[in-house]
Amino acid sequence: MGSVARMTRTPLGVSGKGRRGISTLGWALRGAAAGAAGSTALNAVTYLDMAVRGRGSSSTPEDTVERLAGTAHLPIPGDEQTRENRVEGLGPLIGLVAGVGVGTLGGLARASGYLSAKPVGITLTTLGVLVAANGPMTALGVTDPRTWSAKDWISDLVPHLVYGIVVKNTIDAFDRP
Repeated sequence: MGSVARMTRTPLGVSGKGRRGISTLGWALRGAAAGAAGSTALNAVTYLDMAVRGRGSSSTPEDTVERLAGTAHLPIPGDEQTRENRVEGLGPLIGLVAGVGVGTLGGLARASGYLSAKPVGITLTTLGVLVAANGPMTALGVTDPRTWSAKDWISDLVPHLVYGIVVKNTIDAFDRP
């Protein structure tokens, strides 16, 4: 028969291995899948906001690609149109990498035995993806959150919160009996 799962309850959640015996690599892959699901939800909320309010898309992802390429002295090849198309493709890809990366970290936290209480996990995941997405843009001088209006903050926080909710619930679902 299987061994009894050893879990220790803490104020922030529980720690210990779940009943399923999933490997570290298995949790990393599950976290990546949860991050991809969260990124899809974040994008859906963002596009819905654009449609409802009639606002344009943000240029910060593409501006970040331009700034990163310049800082790293890596030219983006192609004639003007081809180069522009590459930058437009790379901008959203950076966001997906951030989303899948944060999900992978969540999976690795679970592999280490940490299972947070739902509000704690959602908060940590939301903060993690906010830093992963906005940190590089801020560090590169593409944006400065200190200058954002309340509407700017809400437009940024709500999709990232949805990401956190989806990632936390998806990772938790992988450990259900």
